[in-house]
Amino acid sequence: MNREEDGMTDVTRLITHADLDVGATGARQLSVSARLVAVLADGRSLVLLDDRGWSSSGPANIRAETSAEDIDRTARMVVGPDEPFDGKTPAQMAADHWGSLADTLRRKGVDVDTQELERLPHDVQLSERLRAWLI
Repeated sequence: MNREEDGMTDVTRLITHADLDVGATGARQLSVSARLVAVLADGRSLVLLDDRGWSSSGPANIRAETSAEDIDRTARMVVGPDEPFDGKTPAQMAADHWGSLADTLRRKGVDVDTQELERLPHDVQLSERLRAWLI
């Protein structure tokens, strides 16, 4: 019996959706929300993190100083793993992060190996609103 036959489905990739926070973005400030989802083989997407994001302040035209690559890099950073604190090593922080995401998936009925989750492709998708702001 394979995973599909026993009602299980595989996680195929991770996607971080980045969106512009219009109310907090101005000529000198950029604010972006980031939501991490797991995409399943059956086409469903399950939210793993929806409380992440960042703000940046800069020159009078921060838009000219910000690229899609900057957004991509920062979005990947803010969805983790976090930088070490309280004497933890980067490896311990990564293990905690991936373990927490795997636990979230298990609570949603998807059994996934932590190391498998960590190795998945991870894309960042910028919303149309954020893409338009960058132009």
